[in-house]
Amino acid sequence: MAKISLTFIIIFLLMHKLNGAEINGTPKIIDGDTIHINNKKIRLEGIDAPEIKQQCKKPFLKISAIIGYQFNKNYSCGIMARIKLVEKINNSKVKCIVTSKDRYKRFIATCYKDNINLNKWMVRNGYAVAYKRYSKDYVRDEEYAKENKLGVWEGSFTMPEKWRKLN
Repeated sequence: MAKISLTFIIIFLLMHKLNGAEINGTPKIIDGDTIHINNKKIRLEGIDAPEIKQQCKKPFLKISAIIGYQFNKNYSCGIMARIKLVEKINNSKVKCIVTSKDRYKRFIATCYKDNINLNKWMVRNGYAVAYKRYSKDYVRDEEYAKENKLGVWEGSFTMPEKWRKLN
């Protein structure tokens, strides 16, 4: 019993120490929800972007409103998510506020370029979805992207979490 309590206390203290810690620097963008700063792996908290190898569909040709048919084409939505994050950051410094670490030892954080919350920006523009299993912070931003057919919401796609399980 004492061993379990001591383990819990150590974990609690380590997590408390991480909460609010900052990681600053110019990131290397790995994908739409993962960056590296100074050899520290950071997972953007509360969002889930398509995987690098993931394909999505988007319309490229619509045949009149009367017939109501459209042709779709595949595109690399995972690569698109990465590119959009690269373009948004544009080799600038970012500040990431850490809340915890995940089972892969990545820092879980909300990252900012100037005053722009990058996690929110990715979801609001449809390059990532709200990762509702872990956070409800970006649900409204996802709804906005969906209503306005932005990013992946322009066409059809498999949710990244489901895509990972299937692939």
